[in-house]
Amino acid sequence: MTDYQNRRTVMVDTQVRPSDVTKFPIIEAMLAVPREAYVPAAKREAAYVGENIALGRNRVLLEPRTLAKMLDALDIQPDELVLDLGCAYGYSTAVIARLAQAVVAVEEDEGMAADAQQTLSENAVDNAAVMQGAMTAGNAKNGPYDVIVVQGAVEQVPQALLDQLKDGGRIGCIFMEGALGICRIGYKIDGNVTWRFAFNASAPVVPGFERERAFVL
Repeated sequence: MTDYQNRRTVMVDTQVRPSDVTKFPIIEAMLAVPREAYVPAAKREAAYVGENIALGRNRVLLEPRTLAKMLDALDIQPDELVLDLGCAYGYSTAVIARLAQAVVAVEEDEGMAADAQQTLSENAVDNAAVMQGAMTAGNAKNGPYDVIVVQGAVEQVPQALLDQLKDGGRIGCIFMEGALGICRIGYKIDGNVTWRFAFNASAPVVPGFERERAFVL
Protein backbone atom coordinates (compact mmCIF):
# COMPACT_ATOMS: atom_id res chain seq x y z
CA MET A 1 0.00 0.00 0.00
CA THR A 2 1.36 3.41 -0.98
CA ASP A 3 2.09 5.80 1.87
CA TYR A 4 0.52 8.93 0.40
CA GLN A 5 0.61 10.76 3.73
CA ASN A 6 4.40 10.49 3.74
CA ARG A 7 4.54 11.63 0.09
CA ARG A 8 2.47 14.71 1.03
CA THR A 9 4.94 15.60 3.76
CA VAL A 10 7.89 15.15 1.38
CA MET A 11 6.11 17.29 -1.24
CA VAL A 12 5.63 20.13 1.20
CA ASP A 13 9.16 19.85 2.62
CA THR A 14 10.95 19.65 -0.75
CA GLN A 15 8.70 21.58 -3.17
CA VAL A 16 6.60 24.05 -1.19
CA ARG A 17 8.60 25.28 1.81
CA PRO A 18 11.87 25.81 -0.19
CA SER A 19 9.89 28.02 -2.62
CA ASP A 20 9.41 30.72 0.05
CA VAL A 21 5.84 29.70 0.82
CA THR A 22 5.60 30.47 4.52
CA LYS A 23 1.89 31.07 5.19
CA PHE A 24 0.85 28.32 7.60
CA PRO A 25 -2.72 27.87 6.23
CA ILE A 26 -1.30 26.98 2.79
CA ILE A 27 1.23 24.53 4.27
CA GLU A 28 -1.53 22.99 6.40
CA ALA A 29 -3.91 22.70 3.44
CA MET A 30 -1.35 21.01 1.21
CA LEU A 31 -0.43 18.58 3.99
CA ALA A 32 -4.11 17.75 4.54
CA VAL A 33 -5.61 17.43 1.02
CA PRO A 34 -5.03 13.98 -0.56
CA ARG A 35 -3.68 15.03 -3.97
CA GLU A 36 -3.81 11.43 -5.20
CA ALA A 37 -7.61 11.43 -4.84
CA TYR A 38 -7.95 14.26 -7.37
CA VAL A 39 -6.14 12.68 -10.32
CA PRO A 40 -7.18 9.79 -12.61
CA ALA A 41 -6.30 6.38 -11.15
CA ALA A 42 -3.54 5.88 -13.75
CA LYS A 43 -1.81 9.09 -12.56
CA ARG A 44 -1.87 8.41 -8.82
CA GLU A 45 1.75 7.25 -8.64
CA ALA A 46 2.77 10.59 -10.19
CA ALA A 47 0.50 12.72 -7.98
CA TYR A 48 3.34 14.15 -5.90
CA VAL A 49 6.01 14.75 -8.53
CA GLY A 50 7.34 18.29 -8.85
CA GLU A 51 5.93 19.01 -12.29
CA ASN A 52 2.62 19.71 -14.00
CA ILE A 53 0.56 16.54 -14.49
CA ALA A 54 -0.94 16.30 -17.99
CA LEU A 55 -4.69 15.63 -17.98
CA GLY A 56 -5.21 15.76 -21.75
CA ARG A 57 -6.52 18.47 -24.09
CA ASN A 58 -3.91 21.02 -22.96
CA ARG A 59 -5.04 20.75 -19.35
CA VAL A 60 -2.78 20.08 -16.37
CA LEU A 61 -2.80 19.77 -12.63
CA LEU A 62 -0.38 22.55 -11.72
CA GLU A 63 2.80 21.46 -9.96
CA PRO A 64 2.61 21.91 -6.15
CA ARG A 65 5.18 24.72 -6.13
CA THR A 66 3.27 26.81 -8.67
CA LEU A 67 -0.11 26.44 -6.95
CA ALA A 68 1.38 27.13 -3.51
CA LYS A 69 3.25 30.24 -4.65
CA MET A 70 0.18 31.58 -6.45
CA LEU A 71 -1.97 31.08 -3.34
CA ASP A 72 0.74 32.67 -1.22
CA ALA A 73 0.75 35.75 -3.47
CA LEU A 74 -3.07 35.95 -3.50
CA ASP A 75 -3.23 35.82 0.33
CA ILE A 76 -6.77 34.38 0.51
CA GLN A 77 -8.58 35.25 3.76
CA PRO A 78 -11.05 33.06 5.72
CA ASP A 79 -14.00 35.37 4.94
CA GLU A 80 -13.44 35.49 1.16
CA LEU A 81 -15.30 33.99 -1.81
CA VAL A 82 -13.04 32.48 -4.49
CA LEU A 83 -13.68 31.58 -8.15
CA ASP A 84 -11.45 28.64 -9.19
CA LEU A 85 -11.34 28.39 -12.99
CA GLY A 86 -10.38 25.07 -14.58
CA CYS A 87 -10.50 23.00 -11.41
CA ALA A 88 -10.13 19.74 -13.42
CA TYR A 89 -10.66 16.94 -10.86
CA GLY A 90 -10.95 19.37 -7.94
CA TYR A 91 -7.54 19.40 -6.21
CA SER A 92 -7.05 23.18 -6.33
CA THR A 93 -10.62 23.69 -5.15
CA ALA A 94 -10.06 21.40 -2.15
CA VAL A 95 -6.90 23.29 -1.16
CA ILE A 96 -8.52 26.72 -1.61
CA ALA A 97 -11.60 25.59 0.34
CA ARG A 98 -9.39 25.26 3.43
CA LEU A 99 -8.27 28.89 3.05
CA ALA A 100 -11.48 30.65 1.98
CA GLN A 101 -15.05 30.93 3.22
CA ALA A 102 -16.37 29.35 0.02
CA VAL A 103 -15.21 28.33 -3.46
CA VAL A 104 -17.09 28.31 -6.75
CA ALA A 105 -15.20 26.08 -9.21
CA VAL A 106 -15.82 26.14 -12.95
CA GLU A 107 -14.83 23.21 -15.17
CA GLU A 108 -15.65 22.98 -18.88
CA ASP A 109 -15.15 19.21 -19.23
CA GLU A 110 -18.36 17.49 -18.17
CA GLY A 111 -16.65 14.31 -16.94
CA MET A 112 -14.01 16.19 -14.96
CA ALA A 113 -16.66 18.44 -13.39
CA ALA A 114 -18.74 15.45 -12.27
CA ASP A 115 -15.68 13.64 -10.88
CA ALA A 116 -14.52 16.79 -9.09
CA GLN A 117 -17.88 17.31 -7.37
CA GLN A 118 -18.03 13.65 -6.34
CA THR A 119 -14.47 13.60 -4.93
CA LEU A 120 -15.00 16.87 -3.06
CA SER A 121 -18.18 15.44 -1.53
CA GLU A 122 -16.43 12.17 -0.59
CA ASN A 123 -13.72 14.20 1.14
CA ALA A 124 -16.26 16.33 3.05
CA VAL A 125 -15.36 19.58 1.27
CA ASP A 126 -18.73 21.19 1.94
CA ASN A 127 -17.88 24.84 1.21
CA ALA A 128 -17.17 24.32 -2.51
CA ALA A 129 -19.40 23.81 -5.55
CA VAL A 130 -18.38 22.76 -9.06
CA MET A 131 -20.17 24.35 -12.00
CA GLN A 132 -19.87 22.83 -15.48
CA GLY A 133 -19.48 25.54 -18.09
CA ALA A 134 -17.14 27.69 -20.14
CA MET A 135 -14.13 28.77 -18.07
CA THR A 136 -13.86 32.00 -20.05
CA ALA A 137 -17.39 32.91 -18.90
CA GLY A 138 -16.68 32.33 -15.22
CA ASN A 139 -19.79 32.20 -13.02
CA ALA A 140 -21.32 35.65 -12.69
CA LYS A 141 -24.43 34.32 -10.95
CA ASN A 142 -22.56 33.57 -7.72
CA GLY A 143 -20.16 36.53 -7.90
CA PRO A 144 -18.68 39.00 -7.49
CA TYR A 145 -15.56 37.33 -6.08
CA ASP A 146 -12.80 38.44 -3.73
CA VAL A 147 -10.28 36.24 -5.54
CA ILE A 148 -10.14 34.54 -8.96
CA VAL A 149 -7.57 31.82 -9.78
CA VAL A 150 -6.92 30.28 -13.21
CA GLN A 151 -5.58 26.69 -13.12
CA GLY A 152 -3.38 26.86 -16.19
CA ALA A 153 -1.83 29.55 -18.34
CA VAL A 154 -3.41 32.40 -20.28
CA GLU A 155 -2.36 34.75 -23.04
CA GLN A 156 -5.21 37.10 -22.29
CA VAL A 157 -7.97 37.33 -19.67
CA PRO A 158 -11.54 37.93 -20.93
CA GLN A 159 -13.15 41.12 -19.66
CA ALA A 160 -16.14 39.03 -18.53
CA LEU A 161 -13.94 37.49 -15.82
CA LEU A 162 -12.44 40.78 -14.68
CA ASP A 163 -16.00 42.11 -14.36
CA GLN A 164 -16.73 39.33 -11.81
CA LEU A 165 -13.93 40.50 -9.50
CA LYS A 166 -14.92 42.71 -6.57
CA ASP A 167 -13.30 46.09 -6.27
CA GLY A 168 -10.30 45.47 -4.01
CA GLY A 169 -10.15 41.85 -5.22
CA ARG A 170 -7.23 39.88 -6.71
CA ILE A 171 -6.82 37.57 -9.69
CA GLY A 172 -3.90 35.16 -10.21
CA CYS A 173 -2.83 33.96 -13.68
CA ILE A 174 0.22 32.49 -15.39
CA PHE A 175 0.83 34.50 -18.56
CA MET A 176 2.69 32.62 -21.27
CA GLU A 177 4.78 34.87 -23.49
CA GLY A 178 6.30 32.51 -26.03
CA ALA A 179 8.22 29.87 -24.06
CA LEU A 180 8.39 32.02 -20.93
CA GLY A 181 5.72 32.04 -18.29
CA ILE A 182 5.15 34.64 -15.59
CA CYS A 183 2.65 34.44 -12.76
CA ARG A 184 1.06 37.83 -12.21
CA ILE A 185 -1.44 39.00 -9.62
CA GLY A 186 -4.03 41.51 -10.77
CA TYR A 187 -5.45 44.00 -8.27
CA LYS A 188 -8.81 45.64 -9.04
CA ILE A 189 -8.97 49.25 -7.88
CA ASP A 190 -11.71 51.65 -8.97
CA GLY A 191 -12.82 49.21 -11.67
CA ASN A 192 -9.38 48.79 -13.26
CA VAL A 193 -7.07 45.79 -12.90
CA THR A 194 -3.35 46.44 -12.42
CA TRP A 195 -1.04 43.43 -12.90
CA ARG A 196 2.13 42.85 -10.85
CA PHE A 197 4.89 40.27 -11.27
CA ALA A 198 4.79 37.44 -8.72
CA PHE A 199 7.17 34.68 -9.95
CA ASN A 200 8.17 32.64 -13.00
CA ALA A 201 6.13 29.54 -13.86
CA SER A 202 4.88 27.76 -16.95
CA ALA A 203 1.84 25.73 -18.01
CA PRO A 204 -0.11 25.04 -21.19
CA VAL A 205 -2.50 27.82 -22.22
CA VAL A 206 -6.05 26.89 -21.19
CA PRO A 207 -8.30 26.54 -24.28
CA GLY A 208 -10.21 29.79 -24.75
CA PHE A 209 -7.57 31.99 -23.11
CA GLU A 210 -5.39 32.33 -26.23
CA ARG A 211 -4.66 35.78 -27.62
CA GLU A 212 -6.60 36.48 -30.78
CA ARG A 213 -4.21 36.27 -33.69
CA ALA A 214 -4.18 39.25 -36.01
CA PHE A 215 -5.23 38.28 -39.53
CA VAL A 216 -2.61 39.25 -42.07
CA LEU A 217 -3.16 39.15 -45.84
